[in-house]
Formats: sequence, structure tokens, C-alpha cells
Amino acid sequence: MCNFFSIFALDFHKMASLSDIRHPVEAGWKRYEKALRETMQSDEQIQQKVLDYIVARAGKQLRPLIVLLSAQICNPITDKTLRSAVALEMLHNASLVHDDVVDSSGTRRGQPAVHTQWSNKVAILTGDYMLAKVIGLVAEVRNIRILELVSQLGRSLSGGEMLQLHVGQSMWIDEERYLKVIDQKTAQLFQACAEIGAESAGCTTRQRTALRQFGRLLGLCFQIKDDIFDYSDLEEIGKPTMSDLRDGKVTLPLIIALRRAPQPEADHIRSLGERLAANELGSETEKALQEIKSFVLRFKGDEYAVQQMIEYKKQATEALQVFRDSAEKKSLIDLLDYSINRVQ
Repeated sequence: MCNFFSIFALDFHKMASLSDIRHPVEAGWKRYEKALRETMQSDEQIQQKVLDYIVARAGKQLRPLIVLLSAQICNPITDKTLRSAVALEMLHNASLVHDDVVDSSGTRRGQPAVHTQWSNKVAILTGDYMLAKVIGLVAEVRNIRILELVSQLGRSLSGGEMLQLHVGQSMWIDEERYLKVIDQKTAQLFQACAEIGAESAGCTTRQRTALRQFGRLLGLCFQIKDDIFDYSDLEEIGKPTMSDLRDGKVTLPLIIALRRAPQPEADHIRSLGERLAANELGSETEKALQEIKSFVLRFKGDEYAVQQMIEYKKQATEALQVFRDSAEKKSLIDLLDYSINRVQ
């Protein structure tokens, strides 16, 4: 049984909720939500239905929250902050719509993916439309640094997805390559949200650097936690496990277990994983998944991943030491705790 919950010795009733974390920027959050609804509009009837579908299933919206907190920890939230938050949320969701098509993922956040609900063509065109909206929002901000950061982020997200296509199904991927993938696909987005929030509010160079570091480390923690979920017990997280491996994605817990295991056993698991990724196992698929899960837990790949999160959390908290104590600083630290202690 995966025991990462016992490692943290979590006390869930003391963990801040997302509403608690949003509290210091609640007024700005309401303005953000209004701006998002106004931006997610189209004159095309079918496209509007798709946009409404995306907004209704927007999830936790951690990324715009990072933008607002990273701005207000320095100075009051501005219109530039709000436009940037909307742009980054739309860029994130557009990339998810496209990624679901690329990965042939049938669901997103427990609901049918856009391409499943409509078609691949509708999904791609809607994602493209959202990206065009992002360009318009960034143009309205009239800040060359924010434009550069959004451009860099777009390239990073695309490059991360391409890298994952090439190495994600390889049972020989090492920790360094894995970290490069999650850095480009997840951490760079969190980093951009923090830095753009700081830039939009006129934070100092020192403050922007600190928030950039915090955002990246927060993103690494967030993604590693997602990867740990794959080796959790069903009743602990309330959703199916082993989903990454079913999709042919090799993540940190398995990478570490393969590194720690005796060579013959590691080679056997690699062979099993390759056959699984190639859909060669048929009725033996579930048995193979459970064998790989047991292997990861036996060689404590999950515990190693937890320790990595703890280290990144420490570094992220240290990055915020340049700021005086405030409600916004506490919320950023609480958001870090939330990301590594969440159960879904």
C-alpha cells in the first residue's frame, strides 16, 4: 500500500482550502472571473457552446490565482494583472484541448474531453480561437516583457508535449529526462504565472526573481504529486489509479523503482511496460498494471517522489523570504501546501 499520506502525517482539517487561499485577492478574483466570461465569447454558435463547456469545467484555476497573489504581494492588482490572468488561463485550457486530441484522451476532469463531446476538428479550431484571444489580451497589456514571457511559455508547452511524445513511453527514461518533461509541460507554466503577475504589478527585479523561482518549484511539486496519485489506493483519492501507465507515460515513482531494483527484475518490468504501452497484453493488462504497481511500492519509488516534493517545498518557501509577512505571502505558502497535500 502506498504510504505517502503517512509520510506527511497530514492533518487535513488544518489545511487551507482554495477559498481561504483566495481570500486576500477575493475582490480581484471576482473581477478576473467576470473578465474570463467576457473573453470566452464567440459569434459562432457551436464554438460558443464549446467555450461555455470549457468554462463550466474550469477546474481549480490555480494558475490565475498565482498571477493575482504574485501581483498583490508587491502592489495592488492592476488591469494588466487581470488581462494576464485571463490570458494564461486561456492559454492553459487551449493547450489542454489540443493535448487531449494528441493523446487521444477521452476525458478531462472527469468529463468528456472537447474532442469526445464534439470532434477533433471542433476541438482544434476552438483551441486555435482561444490562442488568438490570448494574443489579443497580451497586446492590450502593452508590456514587452509579458509578451516575451507568454511567447516563451507557448514554445515551452509545445516543446514539452513533443518531448513527452518521444520519451514518455520509453521504459528507459531517466530522472533527468523526466524532470525536463515536467519542467516544460507544468513547471514553466506556474513559473510564468508568478513572474507575469509580478511584472504586471511593477514588482522589483529581486521580487520577480523570487516569485519566478517559487512558481517553478510549485509547478514541480504539483506535477510530482499527480504522478504519485497513480500509485495510491483508490479509496484515498477517489479516482482510478495507474492512468499514466495505461497511457504509456513513465513517471518518477517507476523511474526510481527501476533504478533501485536488481537488473533482472528491472528488465522484466521494463519488458512488461513496453508490452503494455504497445497494447499487447489484452486480458492480462490489469494483472500487469498491478504487478508494476507492487514493484514501485516495494522499491519505494513513491517515497522517493515524496521526498523530492519535500525538498522542492523547502526551496520554494525559502524563495519567498525576500517578502515581508503578509496575507498574500501566507496564501502562496498555503497554495504550496495545498498542491502537495491535495487528495485529487
